[in-house]
This record gives sequence, structure tokens and C-alpha cells, in this order.
Amino acid sequence: MSKSPNSYLIPALGGAALVMGVAFAVANRDYAKAEIATLEERVSAESARVAEATGSVATALGEAEAARAEAEAQAARAAELEVKIAEIQAAAASGAQGASLKEPAPEREGRFSLGRPALPEEIAAWNVDVRPDGTGLPEGRGDVFTGEEVFAEKCAVCHGDFAEGVGNWPVLAGGFDTLDDKDPVKTVGSYWPYLSTVWDYVHRSMPFGAAQTLTADETYAITAYILYSNYLVEDDFELSHENFTEVEMYNADGFIVDDRAETEYPLWRTEPCMENCKESVEITMHASVLDVTPDEGEADAAAETGGETQTAALEETAAEETAAEETATEETVVAAATPDPALVEAGEAVFRKCKACHEVGEGAKNKTGPHLNAVMGRTIGGLDGFRYSNVFESAAEEGRVWDAAAMAEFLADPRGAMKGTKMAFAGLKKQDEIDAIIAYLTSSGGG
Repeated sequence: MSKSPNSYLIPALGGAALVMGVAFAVANRDYAKAEIATLEERVSAESARVAEATGSVATALGEAEAARAEAEAQAARAAELEVKIAEIQAAAASGAQGASLKEPAPEREGRFSLGRPALPEEIAAWNVDVRPDGTGLPEGRGDVFTGEEVFAEKCAVCHGDFAEGVGNWPVLAGGFDTLDDKDPVKTVGSYWPYLSTVWDYVHRSMPFGAAQTLTADETYAITAYILYSNYLVEDDFELSHENFTEVEMYNADGFIVDDRAETEYPLWRTEPCMENCKESVEITMHASVLDVTPDEGEADAAAETGGETQTAALEETAAEETAAEETATEETVVAAATPDPALVEAGEAVFRKCKACHEVGEGAKNKTGPHLNAVMGRTIGGLDGFRYSNVFESAAEEGRVWDAAAMAEFLADPRGAMKGTKMAFAGLKKQDEIDAIIAYLTSSGGG
């Protein structure tokens, strides 16, 4: 039995369709996988973006919160200042017959009417002076020992290790009972009436070239050391804002109220008489010869016979005093063995600490302290022509002499060995320096 063509075609077409369907399904599956991978990448990227945005939002929220807190603090501070300003204005108004600081500045010709009342903080920044009663002192403290170290580091280059002054820089110690002399020595100890002036000046103006770099404690310490250098306190003294007003200055009562405006000025403001005037005025003497002004040269003095006579008389007197001094020295010198040259050399180096007040060697003269030529073996306080303090005068009356033991004791602790001395030197701390100084002084004559 024969088959028709359709019986072969239909099964063939069905198989092809099946193959094509399977191929289509496989293609769709691969496409779906690719789409899924793409979607997963997009989801991951979107998640990262969202996370970043969330972090930025959190940061922004934190910054906003901090800004809000700062704004609230500023507002509170502004409110406090407004209250203080209102109080100041009220006080000023009550003391100015009802005038109000809130009113605008009066308009004046040539003025811009600008400005505002100073704030309390601005006033406080300028109100830094210290009064004699202690008003304005900051809290703090400093002792003599610390003050000596700070003074040596920051002040000694101008004022010397012992406040004796270097060159033309001011002397800060000594000068007691010289204010009525022809050449008074005005120091913190001899002249200044208020301790507040010392503290205030040091704190605001010193050290030279580095003003206002000292702390309050350093200023208290330096002030304590200056007091110690003037024998106004002991070496264990500590100055503070609490005991500041208890310190008594030597010249506290040495000033008087200037009443010249009431007592003298009216006398100068009357009409001059202009009658019986002298017909002519003649110059009879130069001021330099009269010694009322510093003599800057010898030309003017030499031009006047009186000046030459005065100069010769002074030279003759000086020569007589020198001769008498040398005679007295020779009588008190005790012969001694020649000291070790190496020790003498070392002593000459150590003596630099003493040069501010003493001289040794040919042509040595008295300065703040006496010259030390032939001092070993000399009577303590016995150099003619030098004004000693009372303790040295008493030693001279007792006949005490400068032997090695007495000199060593004095060099180690001047104020302990000679209580009441006006010498500002704190003493040598090393025994080898003391031995070297004694050898050096012995080599200058005496022993």
C-alpha cells in the first residue's frame, strides 16, 4: 500500500519545530542569565551609592547639629554681653546726670559720630596696671632662689648678676642714704616708694627687647630677688599676691605731695615790676668751673684761672689722700708665701664675678666696693677714704683682719659672715673658686 507525501512531510516539520524550539529556549536562557548579571551589578552599584549618600547625610546632620550648638552658645554669650553693657550704661547714666550711652553720639562739625562704648573685655585688656594697694595683681608666687636664676638668664646682661648695673644700664640695688648727696644713687632699694611699680614695670616692659614674655610667677620671682639684692627680705623669702602689700619699701615715706600749683605758680604769674633793673650783665665764671654742670672737656675750665687753681688743688688733695692710703696699707700688710701661679690664674678668672664692684691691680680705685689691692692682712673695713657699712666699721674697731679664714667665710656667705652688709653678692658656692680668689688677692699684695 503506497503512502501519500503528507505522511512524510508532517513528521519532518514537527521534528524541525522541536529543534528550533529547543534552540530558542536555550538562547532565552543565556539571555536571561546575562540580564540577571547586569541587574545584579546595577543593584550593587545602587546600594553603594545609597550607602554613600546615607553617610553624607549623616555627616551633614552632624555638622548641622554642631553649628546649631555653636549658634546657641554665641547667642547666650551675646545675651550676657548685652546685660553687662546695660549695667555699664545704667551706671554711667546715673553718674552723668541722666545721660544715656544708648543715645547716638552728638554730631559735631568735622566729626563722623562713629564708635561705640568699649566692651568690658576690651577695657580689661587695657586695664593691666598694678596699684600700690595690690589692685590689678594676678595670682602667682616666686621665691628669691628662683628669681636669682631667672634674673641671671633674662636680666643680668643689662643689670649685672647682682643688680649692680652694667655700663650705662640702671643700677637696681644699693644707694641707700645717698639721696641727699651730690650724686645720689637712685635704685629700687634706695628710691622707689612702691613695690607695685617694680612688679608692673618688670611685667610690662622687661626683658629689654622681649617685653611681656615673663609669666606672672617669673615676675614675682624677679621682684623677690631684687628685694633680696637690696636687703629688704631674707634669702628664703617668697613673694606672692597674698603677701605683696606686706613688703615695706625703704623710701616709702620719702616723697611729698607736689603742691607747687597752689604755693608757687601764683607767684610766677604776676606782672614783672620792670623797675630798678641792672644796667648790664657780666659773665664772671663758667658753670663748668663752678661744678654745677658736667665737665665735658678741659678747654673751658683751662680758659679760667679759677678753674686751673681748683684743678690743681683737687689733684694735690688726691695725691695726699693716695699717699696716706698707701702708708696705711703698708702698715697693715702681713707678708705671706707666694701663692701657686696656676691657682692665681684661676682666681683671676673667677674675679670677673667681682669686677662690677671691685678693682685689683695697678691704678685700682674704689667703686661700689673698695679696691682690693693688698686686702689680705688688711684691717676689715680699714681702708681710708671708703665709706663702709656699720658692720664693717664695727669690725675695724675690733681690729679684725682679712686672713684666709675670714676671707673664705665671707666669700662663701657674705651676708651670713657680715650681717648687715650692703654687699649684693650672693657668695661663691665652690670651694676651689674660693681658694683661687684668695690666692689671687694674696698675689695683689699682703698675705
